[in-house]
Amino acid sequence: MSPVADHIEPRGGCVRLVQITDTHLNRVEGGTLLGLDTDFSLQQVVDLVRRERPVIDLVLGTGDISDHGSKAAYERAAAYFSQLGAPVLWLAGNHDQAEEMAEVLGQDGKLTSSSVVGNWQIVMLNSQIPGEVGGSLGGAELKLLERLLVTAEQRSLHSLVCLHHQPVAMGSGWIDEQMVADHQDFLALIDRFPGVKGILWGHVHQQLDTDRGAVKLMSTPSSCIQFAPGSENFKADDQPPGYRWLDLYGDGRIETAVSRVTGVSFEVDLDSDGYF
Repeated sequence: MSPVADHIEPRGGCVRLVQITDTHLNRVEGGTLLGLDTDFSLQQVVDLVRRERPVIDLVLGTGDISDHGSKAAYERAAAYFSQLGAPVLWLAGNHDQAEEMAEVLGQDGKLTSSSVVGNWQIVMLNSQIPGEVGGSLGGAELKLLERLLVTAEQRSLHSLVCLHHQPVAMGSGWIDEQMVADHQDFLALIDRFPGVKGILWGHVHQQLDTDRGAVKLMSTPSSCIQFAPGSENFKADDQPPGYRWLDLYGDGRIETAVSRVTGVSFEVDLDSDGYF
């Protein structure tokens, strides 16, 4: 895993990002979630990224990196992500232990809140409520966001804002109970800054690509199990693991897509009623 600098110069005509999320690594290698070996599935996703995205400026690991907050899991996550040969920004999810995570994956024991890549600012917001499944930003994190967006505006930077929990409804009753509790305050703040071009999150184990005005809203499949879209109660999906790539252009455009592993069999307990 490469260290994260305050400013990264992109290696091409645009800023190339990769998001890998919700890896759910167990304390012991080969541990499973709903019957799926999450180490195996993450390695398949990493291999896919390496085949498809030979040039990467920055990798985003957007939470639930460990299934139970294990330091050993974070150490393995660092090894998997290091295969991509790019700096990594990390977020804690509801399954993570933030202190253990920061000790292993952070810089000086802290998870990075933002980084500038070319003329883009990448903001990493902490939506974790320790001990809770759902998310919230809270006053301190919203003030941090405001401060970062003001600075970006002064420097004529575009911004991509990342968090773990979803700030908009996904259309699934059970998962939408866990969305960012103060999402209205968050979105009202976003509306004040036209330099924000995209909002990106994990947690929901499914893909969403839509727009809110001129802002792209994006969620990304897990590197392990998936959730069935539009389900009122917990339901696993048979879609394979995947990741998201994003190309950020100097004029504020975002080109992005989700790519999934093919040609590999993944056994998942589709009859499970949950794992939280």
